[in-house]
Amino acid sequence: MKDRLPPPGADALEHSTRLAERIACAIREEGGWIGFDRFMALALFEPGLGYYSGGSRKFGPEGDFVTAPEISPLFGHALARQVCQIMQAAGPRIIEVGAGTGRLACDLLQALEGLDCLPERYAILELSGELRVRQQESLREHVPHLADRVVWLEGLPDTFSGVVLANEVLDVMPVQLVAWHDRGIFERGVVLDADGAFCWEDRPATGGLLAAARQLPVSMPEEGEYLSEICLAARAWVEAWSDRLLQGAMILIDYGYPQAEYYLPARSSGTLQCYYRHRAHPEVLLWPGLNDITSFVDFTAIAEAGHGAGFTVAGYTSQASFLNNCGLLALLAEAGPVDSAAYLRASRAALRLVAPHEMGELFKVLALTRGIDQPLLGMLRGDRTHAL
Repeated sequence: MKDRLPPPGADALEHSTRLAERIACAIREEGGWIGFDRFMALALFEPGLGYYSGGSRKFGPEGDFVTAPEISPLFGHALARQVCQIMQAAGPRIIEVGAGTGRLACDLLQALEGLDCLPERYAILELSGELRVRQQESLREHVPHLADRVVWLEGLPDTFSGVVLANEVLDVMPVQLVAWHDRGIFERGVVLDADGAFCWEDRPATGGLLAAARQLPVSMPEEGEYLSEICLAARAWVEAWSDRLLQGAMILIDYGYPQAEYYLPARSSGTLQCYYRHRAHPEVLLWPGLNDITSFVDFTAIAEAGHGAGFTVAGYTSQASFLNNCGLLALLAEAGPVDSAAYLRASRAALRLVAPHEMGELFKVLALTRGIDQPLLGMLRGDRTHAL
């Protein structure tokens, strides 16, 4: 697989080598073995070296992947209608977690201004200093008159009422790899071989990971193993909002499945994958710091964590249904006459957002609420909460 990927430049390889040395040091410090969640956290978030904190361009055509806000402002403009409804019920405040380039923040603020529903404050919780700079530049370029409403947070607030948005955030939270064998349930971790290269080693699963694994609907194959992921970090993150979100909603958008589909027999090698220059590949130990490492989201586990934390599961649906419920087609009609170049460009982008073979079906939207009585706009049709 490595031979099929574009080779990194000398500077990128040197950067990756420095991060690999840091990870190797962590392995030695922790007795020669680290869980994959630890490897993933270092590869993505190690200050100054990790993928999201090392300064390389990640989003858009010149990066490694494209997110919905980069595809079209229609995504943010449709989402704004749902955000407005929640703010009217819970308070005019937004927290966006992991704001990427800042494109979604710009589009939301523009649309909310048009709806006469601007937030008093738009807070961004961002771990990457490099991305903070890009977000600030985007806001100054696209919505300079609204940029002073935006602040950056260092961590979760003590208390909050309003809207919490997380678009493609859960998929990069570090996961633990679990292997089901006829000998039992094991956690797959990373060690160093005799040459100092990263390689895999299994150890018996213990504690909360073992308990979570035992509850999953995994059917062992006739031969070999069943390998998949469990993201305890994402569950803990949702639970951490329990005493913080006093009133409002969490809108979680990502690619994933309900548990019954996540752990299908046919998915016996899991969902873990890397993105490198718009190519998906499975070599997750390759070139740390240069690849985005992701796994699909187990939305059943997230919904259960939210319910256990005292939230109401207010809806779960596909991105296509959510955006259509929020008026995507009406917004598309505003792009211009149907035979105009502007309309054709907008319609092609909208198709990428909602087509079943594009993002429309792969991506899901989960809403967790507290203190909101009315049905959410984005969940009025096509709700799949019964499938969780």
